[in-house]
Amino acid sequence: MKRIITYLLCLIVMAEVYAFSADKGDSLRIMSYNVHNGIGMDGKVDYVRIAGVISHVHPDVVALQELDSVTHRSHANVLEEIARGAGMNYVFGPAISYGGGKYGIGILSKEQPLSVKNVALPGREEARTLLVVEFEKYIFLATHLSLTADDQVKSVEIIWQEAASKGKPVFMAGDMNSVPSSLTQKHIRKHFKVLTDKRWITCNGECIDYIYGYKKRDGKFTVRQKGMIEDYVASDHCPVYVDVYYGK
Repeated sequence: MKRIITYLLCLIVMAEVYAFSADKGDSLRIMSYNVHNGIGMDGKVDYVRIAGVISHVHPDVVALQELDSVTHRSHANVLEEIARGAGMNYVFGPAISYGGGKYGIGILSKEQPLSVKNVALPGREEARTLLVVEFEKYIFLATHLSLTADDQVKSVEIIWQEAASKGKPVFMAGDMNSVPSSLTQKHIRKHFKVLTDKRWITCNGECIDYIYGYKKRDGKFTVRQKGMIEDYVASDHCPVYVDVYYGK
């Protein structure tokens, strides 16, 4: 009799675990990091150090900003160097031609992307770009917005159109060059839920680095954990990350 009761209890526990797993859907650890081209606050160029900060978090996908690709300043594909150190796939999104090469943003990922699109964004001080990367179960958008508020607001409309056209859950991350109370962030929040914490000080005494989930596509998402890595040497920005569960 005891064996039967024990067996039944095991079945109940297994059913509860299965139900929880089914309910939580898919999980994803997202990170955003402005790497300052690998130049630390100690003046040292150290791609291995940047890769170490990323690897310590174990993200599934990362948005990176301020990356040279074979310029007179860096003489290297900075994103490739960081990706090699972190052991991840990479996609580079050039925003401008600079110093004999390119300068822009990038994505690191554990999973190999299915498709990649580079979308031009306005920036009167320098052109900006949006990387749209498709994976098996989700879409990831990465960007580094202009310093100009008008260009930021115009960029939000372009970004929203990209998100609205997708048939999968959409997440976005990047250096938005705008504080939580700004008009830019108010426009973003019309379409995206902020998954990070507006109280985090990510750069120069302000919160300008964010991770978002698109509100109106394929069910719900829940943040179970989030954090800011307080590394003030490897870059002039502190990286942020979230663990998000998503599904219908």
